[in-house]
Amino acid sequence: MHYYKLAYLLLVCASSTTTGFHSPTLVSSSSTSTRKISRDKTTILYNVPPPSIDGDPTVIKNSADRESPPQSFFQLQVNCARAAELAIRDGHRLIEVEFPPLPAQVLEMDDVSAYDVAEANFKLALDFAKSFAAKRSSGNDEDDKNSNESTSTSTSTSSVKIPKNVAILFPDESEMGIALERTSLTSNPYPGVTVSSLRCSDPRDTRFFKPEQTFMSLFGGKSGGIIKPIAGVDMYIVIVASAQELPDVEELSELDPNAVICLYNLKLDVLRGDLGAPAFPPKDFQDRFLSRVKPVYYLRTRQYSRSTATPPYLVNYQGCLFRSYPGEFQTLLDTGTGSYRRVQGNAMRPPLGEFKEQLTKALQVEGIIQEESGFLNFLRTGYKTTTWWEEEREDASDAWRT
Repeated sequence: MHYYKLAYLLLVCASSTTTGFHSPTLVSSSSTSTRKISRDKTTILYNVPPPSIDGDPTVIKNSADRESPPQSFFQLQVNCARAAELAIRDGHRLIEVEFPPLPAQVLEMDDVSAYDVAEANFKLALDFAKSFAAKRSSGNDEDDKNSNESTSTSTSTSSVKIPKNVAILFPDESEMGIALERTSLTSNPYPGVTVSSLRCSDPRDTRFFKPEQTFMSLFGGKSGGIIKPIAGVDMYIVIVASAQELPDVEELSELDPNAVICLYNLKLDVLRGDLGAPAFPPKDFQDRFLSRVKPVYYLRTRQYSRSTATPPYLVNYQGCLFRSYPGEFQTLLDTGTGSYRRVQGNAMRPPLGEFKEQLTKALQVEGIIQEESGFLNFLRTGYKTTTWWEEEREDASDAWRT
């Protein structure tokens, strides 16, 4: 009898606690949406999936504007491929993908070599390429034709062909050989995916040292016919290229203008700073080519320190500049709890100096950093807060900053 009374009491308690509506709380970095229940109650929904790629462009844009940075590399790959496909559907042929290839604590280790980073980028690029090559088996040509016809009434760019044959390009054959040896893969690791190099020598050339590949690349000159498009390839993913090898990418885009070229984790912000130096491409290379590269998925973290007149006398803070196409560039402040807080959204990509200032003002609002006079602030920042390639240039395109 006591067991029946206890069961009855538990049933009554359970029914009484469910009379009021309470939304479940799930920890996730996915976008959230709110729904009004009454005048004083709002339900917050988590893990809301992003809108369909074929959905309303306004809904897609609003969702991308509030997208959060990924919490895992799997989520990063999914979001990255989605942003790239959206950009390709809008007709962009030169795109950039940039994010840390390894966790921050791993990149800071002393025993992590450049080959380890290159291997990580190769594996990530391979997964990125698979997301497009997998569309080869998702349906036949008739299905693709019907899909294009059904969506042509909603957007004029829906007829753009989504690439299904992808080539991952290393700067030269030696680096490609090292990567394949370290990963125990072949040059055709997956159906529709090919691993090759920008500069490919003649198979009949048995020379061990090929000076035309070395010196032409060193001085940023043309390849002299060494660079050739790969037959049947719709998309090239360029990895581990340096600033001296970027003119090869420009030449490839001229030889195959209909193909999509993705500059994958090349740290273009760093490479742009090398332009104009001896044995590097000239500065007008930024205006001529790099300014046309559209950042479709961009995640760049920055760490800063600032001294204060009161304890703790030194404040360390960090944040990231994040963009997922077609969303805006978001300035996000690291809260120290494994998540980011949105500080500001920018339609135009802010220079690094402006990005730092946005983070600093957010800390001043919270009272963590005291606001200083204009003169002291000038002494901290100087008279110039932008690099030469971040400034408005007459012959440059705005694609890299929109």
